[in-house]
Amino acid sequence: MRKSARRLELYQGATLIRSYPIALGRVPLGPKQQEGDGRTPEGHYVLDYRNPRSAYHKALHVSYPSAADTAAAQSRGVSAGSLIMVHGVRNGLGFVGRLHRIFDWTDGCIAVTDAEIDEIWRSVADGTPIEILP
Repeated sequence: MRKSARRLELYQGATLIRSYPIALGRVPLGPKQQEGDGRTPEGHYVLDYRNPRSAYHKALHVSYPSAADTAAAQSRGVSAGSLIMVHGVRNGLGFVGRLHRIFDWTDGCIAVTDAEIDEIWRSVADGTPIEILP
């Protein structure tokens, strides 16, 4: 995933399978520094568990923070934060569909439409690597 392109890409090996336009945290530039900063993290993580009963239409958890993320935040005297997810639109608002991408609105998560998260949900297993690039 490349934040600057606002694209999440699914690969099988080196082959691009599907690409999705996304919305990011409300402060999209730069890596996540601390809880509440509105930034989407950057780095190598895994999709480590799923939440079918999220406040958003399905959610896949990103393994942020890594040990390095936690150490960096602690060195600044702050919490790294947590609960970074790839998810659909807030429950009850799915009708907005692609319009949710007009601006970056999440607290640091990666948002797609409800139909797209349904497809991603079926396509990836827990433990799937996710690389979040600037």
